[in-house]
Amino acid sequence: MNSPRRDALQVFMDVVEDGAYANLRLKDIHRAPSEQAYVSSLVYTALEHVKWADYMLSYYVKPQKKAVRNILRLGVSELFFMDTPDHAAVNGAVELMKECGKGALSGLVNGVLRRMLREKDSLPPLPADPAARLSIQFGCPEWIVKEWLSRFGEEETVRLLSFDPPAMELRAQWPFTNEELAAALDVPYARGQVDDHCFRLNQSIPVSSLPLFREGKIAIQGEGAMAICRFMGDMRGKRVLDACAAPGGKAAYLWSMTEGDIDLTCYELHPHRVELMQRTFARLHVQAKCEARDAAMIPEDATPSFDAVLLDVPCSGLGLIREKPDVALHRQESDLKELCLTQAALLNSCARFVRPGGILCYSTCTISLRENEQQVEAFLQAHPEFTLDDQRQLLPQRDATGGFYMARMTKCI
Repeated sequence: MNSPRRDALQVFMDVVEDGAYANLRLKDIHRAPSEQAYVSSLVYTALEHVKWADYMLSYYVKPQKKAVRNILRLGVSELFFMDTPDHAAVNGAVELMKECGKGALSGLVNGVLRRMLREKDSLPPLPADPAARLSIQFGCPEWIVKEWLSRFGEEETVRLLSFDPPAMELRAQWPFTNEELAAALDVPYARGQVDDHCFRLNQSIPVSSLPLFREGKIAIQGEGAMAICRFMGDMRGKRVLDACAAPGGKAAYLWSMTEGDIDLTCYELHPHRVELMQRTFARLHVQAKCEARDAAMIPEDATPSFDAVLLDVPCSGLGLIREKPDVALHRQESDLKELCLTQAALLNSCARFVRPGGILCYSTCTISLRENEQQVEAFLQAHPEFTLDDQRQLLPQRDATGGFYMARMTKCI
C-alpha cells in the first residue's frame, strides 16, 4: 500500500504536471481521517509554495526529472511551511524517493534538504522587484500581482495575499435555522461579517457524514458566494434565472432565503453537472427547473420574462487563490482574452431574459478589472436599456471572504 506521502506526491504531480484539480483528485484518496488530513495539508501547502520552492531549489540543485523535482518540492514545503519535525520531513522525502524506485537519488534529496535546513537563516534573497518578490513568496501569477500593486499598493497587496481563509464555511438550509445550527455545532465557529448566516469554522469536520447534511439541513458554502445572493435583494415571489448554476449552491441559498417562495430556473452547459445540481437540490429540498443549456446562446424563443437573472460567469478565479492554490499555478494572463469574450457573450445573451424593471446580477470570484468593472462598463455602453444600481468588490484582507465581485443592473421600464 502507498504511504501517505506517496499519495500526496501522486496528487501533487497530477495537479502541477497535468493540470488536474486538487480538490477532485484528493477525493480519490481514501485513508483514515488523520492520514487524509495530512495528505491534503501536504498537497495544498506544496501547491501554495511551489514558486518559492522552485526559486530556492534553483540555488541548490540543477534541474531534475519529474519525480525527483516534485519530491524535492514536497520536501521543501513540508520542511519550511508545515509543523512536521525537521528530521521527519527530511527522512520522509528520502524514504519517498526509495518508495518510488529512485533509491539511487535519495542521497541527493537528503543532501539538498539538509543543506537548506542548515542555511535556513541565510537562504538566497527574493528579488527586489515587488511584483516578482510577492509572486514567489505567495505563489501568485506575477501579472495579477502587478495589477493589485497598482490598485491597492504594496501593503494592502501583501495583506490580500496573506489572508488566511477559514477551514470550512457552513450555513443552515431552510427550514433549519441558524439557532438550530449553532446548537448542533460542537466545534468553535464565528459568524460571517458580510453575511452573518455564514458559520466560519477554524477546523474542518466530516460534514458529509453528518445526519444534518444527509437530511438537507446544512450546506457547505463560502460567505462570498452567499453575499452575491444577498446582493440581489429580496427575491420572494420572483421568477429568477440562475444562468450558470452548477453545482447549485447559490440557487439553493436563494431558495432558502425566500423560504421556497421563489420560481427558480437553472441553466447549466454540461449535462453531468446538471445531474450533480439536481442531486444537490434533492438533498436540500429545493424545487427548481433545471436545463442543460448554453446561456451564451440566444434562443429564438427568448422572452424577457424573468424578474431577476443571476449570471455567475466563468472567470480566472483569482479571488480564491488561498483556498485554491492550483488555480493560481495554472492561470495565464492569456487566458483572460477568451474568458472575457465568454463573459461578454453571456451578458449579451442573458440581458434578453430580463423583463423591463427586472435586474441582471453579474458576478465573479476574481479581483480583475478586465473581468469585473471594465466588463460591466462595456456591457452598459452596449446596452443603454440597463442602468447600474450598485457594484461591490469583496477583498479578503478587508471583508474576510474570497475576492468576489458583483454588479446589479436594472432594465429600464
